[in-house]
Amino acid sequence: MPNILSVGEAIPPHKLEQGQVMDFARELFSESFNDIERLLKAFQNGEIKKRHFAKGLEWFKEDRSFEEKNDAYIESAVELGKQAIIECLSHSAFLQQPIDCSEIDAIFTISSTGIATPSIEARIMNHLPFQEQTKRIPIWGLGCAGGASGISRAYEYCLAYPKAKVLVLTIELCSLTFQRNDRSKSNLIGTSLFADGVACALVVGDEVEKRNDLKVDCSPSILATQSTTMKQSLDVMGWDVKNEGLYVVFSKDIPTIIEKWLKPNVSNFLEGLNISLQDIQHFVAHPGGKKVLDAYTKSLGFSPSMTKISQEVLKEYGNMSSSTILYVLKRFLEVGKKGDMGLATALGPGFSSELLLLRWDN
Repeated sequence: MPNILSVGEAIPPHKLEQGQVMDFARELFSESFNDIERLLKAFQNGEIKKRHFAKGLEWFKEDRSFEEKNDAYIESAVELGKQAIIECLSHSAFLQQPIDCSEIDAIFTISSTGIATPSIEARIMNHLPFQEQTKRIPIWGLGCAGGASGISRAYEYCLAYPKAKVLVLTIELCSLTFQRNDRSKSNLIGTSLFADGVACALVVGDEVEKRNDLKVDCSPSILATQSTTMKQSLDVMGWDVKNEGLYVVFSKDIPTIIEKWLKPNVSNFLEGLNISLQDIQHFVAHPGGKKVLDAYTKSLGFSPSMTKISQEVLKEYGNMSSSTILYVLKRFLEVGKKGDMGLATALGPGFSSELLLLRWDN
């Protein structure tokens, strides 16, 4: 089965404590909501300590055109994307020695927070020594599910090409979609939750010699995946595209939907593989927010300890859309032991879920 050998992160340069962003939101939204202090409790109840952004707080205090925001997205995406790829291919915790960019057969680039044609990986290939024949597969619009979906598509690619080394590059600069003049509750909640983050994972096929690459004793093999889309659920999350750019769609019913929908989804997936939830040691969950993590544990009957790593990532980085699950996955790569089983899951627009079954092998 294809293996995940390494994950690298690129953390945007501007760190903001949650209290700083809350004060900014109070100033911006106070005239729109009479109960602003009650609504601002979302900044505290979400249990996020800090987040990282491509631009400093002052940048968001002025009106920005769609063009200006998207130009900032492209500039930051290329720079942070390069950093994440380099980190992934030379990570000393996972790899004995760096892997050269020229060995990479394909790049899946995942994003939902900006638009670029040529796509971001084509621009990065002008800065890093990838071979000209590297296949490019940009995927746009999967939102928070995108990181897990990207790993799933890389798994399928490596099944077809077992000698392949494939990168999954997730680039989400959620802050650059911010709409100052959107006074909706969805925008206020989004302001309390979303952040910027970039990550890259290396997935390789069965016929790739790993002995000389891996530094750790074992790495997660991908045993199976499942994609599911709920019909008539287009209004649960996503974007409204308007003249000024992307406006967040974020239903308050998401935790309730998860509680009712996720368990049958997971059960069908695992039962088809003769696996039970009791066989799972690692729950590699995209932390959409505290309420989402609570809904995971309630729906699946997991102990809260199963979401500890996801909670830590949420606390330190916020919700970075598709990149978040790669941050979580990286931490599981550091602690997994031979024979451990893992379930990875992320939910996104559609409304959809992506599930992966993992097993740590030599």
